[in-house]
Amino acid sequence: MRSVTHFIHGKVAPLPGARLSDILDPSTGAVQAQVELADAAHLSRAVDSARAAQPDWAAVNPQRRARVMFRFKELIEQNMDDLARLLSSEHGKVIADAKGDIQRGLEVVEFACGIPHLLKGEYTEGAGPGIDVYSMRQPLGIVAGITPFNFPAMIPLWMASMAIACGNAFILKPSERDPSVPVRLAELALEAGLPEGILNVVHGDKEVVDAILDHPDIKAVSFVGSSDIANYVYARAAQNGKRAQCMGGAKNHGIILPDADMDQAVADIIGAAYGSAGERCMALPVVTPVGEATAEILREKLVAAIDTLRPGIPTDPDAQYGPLVTGAHKARVESYIQMAVDEGAEIVVDGRGFSLQGYEQGFYLAPTLIDRVTPQMKSYQDEIFGPVLQILRAETFEEALAYPSRHPYGNGVAIFTRNGDMARRFAAQVEVGMVGINVPIPVPVAYHSFGGWKRSGFGDLDQYGMDGVRFYTRTKKITQRWPSGGAVVDQSFVIPTMK
Repeated sequence: MRSVTHFIHGKVAPLPGARLSDILDPSTGAVQAQVELADAAHLSRAVDSARAAQPDWAAVNPQRRARVMFRFKELIEQNMDDLARLLSSEHGKVIADAKGDIQRGLEVVEFACGIPHLLKGEYTEGAGPGIDVYSMRQPLGIVAGITPFNFPAMIPLWMASMAIACGNAFILKPSERDPSVPVRLAELALEAGLPEGILNVVHGDKEVVDAILDHPDIKAVSFVGSSDIANYVYARAAQNGKRAQCMGGAKNHGIILPDADMDQAVADIIGAAYGSAGERCMALPVVTPVGEATAEILREKLVAAIDTLRPGIPTDPDAQYGPLVTGAHKARVESYIQMAVDEGAEIVVDGRGFSLQGYEQGFYLAPTLIDRVTPQMKSYQDEIFGPVLQILRAETFEEALAYPSRHPYGNGVAIFTRNGDMARRFAAQVEVGMVGINVPIPVPVAYHSFGGWKRSGFGDLDQYGMDGVRFYTRTKKITQRWPSGGAVVDQSFVIPTMK
């Protein structure tokens, strides 16, 4: 059976006698490989490697670091098909979606190629008599990333490319459910010219996560996952004096005003709700039509669109989405569908009981549509993370605005309308971190930043973009004066004013 092991100091680094975790094939339910789970001692090997390599890497000028990132980008593009197949085999995404996963990460690598410009500091000449003030951005040293199963390429690339381009050494702890692509990316980075020890991959569960959070040489931790764990990671990292950015869960809303282009809105909602089997923190699992007439039209069109959807194996080019990642996760999603029934919601389309011929043991779930949801329902309050769309009706624009604003999560939201004034009001007033206007999945491009509010984001700096540069560097401020041969300035015992 295939074994996935750690990648430390430029080579695979097995851990004899390690605990093992099964890697499943979501299409069949069978075990296809096993991954080793590290302990604190094995993490220390990665930290030792990073500590030895990082000072020399930080001393490489930004332009030369950028050249490595350019080559890394080329190698990812050249290996796109193989990476997508590997990703699909462990996650269950259809191939096209797997390529999208890689491409969105690749865009951050492209942004990191501009690191010479991004690291430039500030300069003020003549801040006082003969005094100049300037700043410089310097790497933190050793930093770490803990990434989720749902984007095994994109999110590691979000973190690692920015951290490494800034001059840090990076330790990646990917999800143990689909760990192979992160290792392959580390191998490609080495091939691109990255020195040994600058990118290490260590697999594990809570034991190694805690070791990362407690290790004194790791200066910062970036995390993406569920909100409860994001809160835990943020608190423990802060307790240990580390910088942390922790992205949590979501319950994104799509607001449908009566004047919306309904056909376009339905097409957008269907893709956003059911794409990647709903296993996206930027999925759109709640739709809020304003007015009963709007709700009835929307429901009718959603049912018709759902009837055309086809779950299938990842390699089926006609499949819109594949299986869920594990049987346990499928059971969890199904439990939320039953919970909605028990809470009094109406199941319009029930995806439970779906079986794909020839893959009956796979973790498939057909699209589900639930209407008559209320804000008090736990199935609405919680993140379901599956191919389940809920309809939460609103009578007025103000009511629709309040739903995402009052929800515990604040990751993303979208509004569908032809009215520019209403869209502008919504964007200004809604208490959510990322807003789409006629855009169902408003993930900012790589040269902006990604991050939600409330329980969707812990920490004051977002992922990638300039916030990524800020997170992986610290700013040093220098105030300088050079002797000019003039008279000695009188000694002062007060705070200098630079007059």
